[in-house]
Amino acid sequence: MKRLDRYLFRQLAVALVAVTVGLAALVWLTQSLRFIELVLDRGLSPAVFVELTGLLLPSFVAVILPITTFVVTLFTYVRLSGDRELVVMRAAGLSDWRLARPALMVAGLATGLCLFLQLWLVPVSHAAFRAWQFEIRNQMAAILVQEGVFSAVGDDLTVYARRRDRDGNLYGIMVHDTRDPAMPVTIMAEEGRLVGTPRGPRVTLQNGVRQTLERAPDGTPRLSVLTFKENSLDLATSSRSQQDATRNRDSRERFVGELLSPDPAENLPERDIRKFRAEAHQRLASPFTALAYALVALATALSTSFRRHGDSRPAVVGVTLVVGLLALGLAAGNAAARNNAFIPLIWVQVVLPMLASIWVLLGSPGLPRRQPRLPPELEAAPQGAASGPHTS
Repeated sequence: MKRLDRYLFRQLAVALVAVTVGLAALVWLTQSLRFIELVLDRGLSPAVFVELTGLLLPSFVAVILPITTFVVTLFTYVRLSGDRELVVMRAAGLSDWRLARPALMVAGLATGLCLFLQLWLVPVSHAAFRAWQFEIRNQMAAILVQEGVFSAVGDDLTVYARRRDRDGNLYGIMVHDTRDPAMPVTIMAEEGRLVGTPRGPRVTLQNGVRQTLERAPDGTPRLSVLTFKENSLDLATSSRSQQDATRNRDSRERFVGELLSPDPAENLPERDIRKFRAEAHQRLASPFTALAYALVALATALSTSFRRHGDSRPAVVGVTLVVGLLALGLAAGNAAARNNAFIPLIWVQVVLPMLASIWVLLGSPGLPRRQPRLPPELEAAPQGAASGPHTS
């Protein structure tokens, strides 16, 4: 790598790392606020909080890295043009492709990193994140019970406690359990205690009433009321059909091979299979947007002529193009998830900007070139006079 390439590569690489890390930290901070309540109010340890939210970082980086690659490439070359450095480099005989080589190297590294993230690290980290969520919801459900609040433990179990002490004792308890839709249960008790078991937390209730809504043989609802001195309720599972604590894996937890060829034993509906195929193609195509956006930035920054007082057109045009490409990619992904016939659009919005940018960097071959116009006084002068005086 020559000295000029090292100079440009260093500026691009340092700026890309700084912008990507800063933006990823900002996104992580905003997303982690959803979990801060688990630490402040519900007793989740800070170490678990950091591990849980840290598992979100690979997916953040995979999304923002193509965008930061474009931003850094565009504004680095716009700054070089404004500082007259590109003028000097071109005067030294460097072509646009020679000037673009360091940016293409940085974009290639960003593309490789995005491929690693999308094909391996994002599924692994998201699977671990979902496992932690499942563990908190089912095996650590006790931390979700907050005093004075109707706490939802899963989608079909709600627990209310008027007061909770540090030892795990609950007072003024009401539980609404719809894990069996045919027989919803409402329990009210004076006090109770959270107890840890190998299968997860249970709450032991004392001095209460259990109300069960049953259906008579003729189909009419019938309320059954039972008074008890002690009763036990399992908080570990979110439904009785999931007593083995299993869960379904979503598309982000699966590798590309699993998305393209799901296991027939899972008996997935056709709608999910269509979404999985679209997700697989998006995961394969999205890393190459880092290279495509970098080429768009180079085409807009290097194809404009020099202006003495600066030029904001490359930045405006480049940002407008990439915003349009992002919107097109989002629309193509949504359309492909509904109908797999639109999957080629996912690749078109990646490949087409690459080809168009390469064509611009090559000098737009095939278009007629505008001839430079001479000043009016030289155009009006005779050819001999324009060539200047000469002596015999």
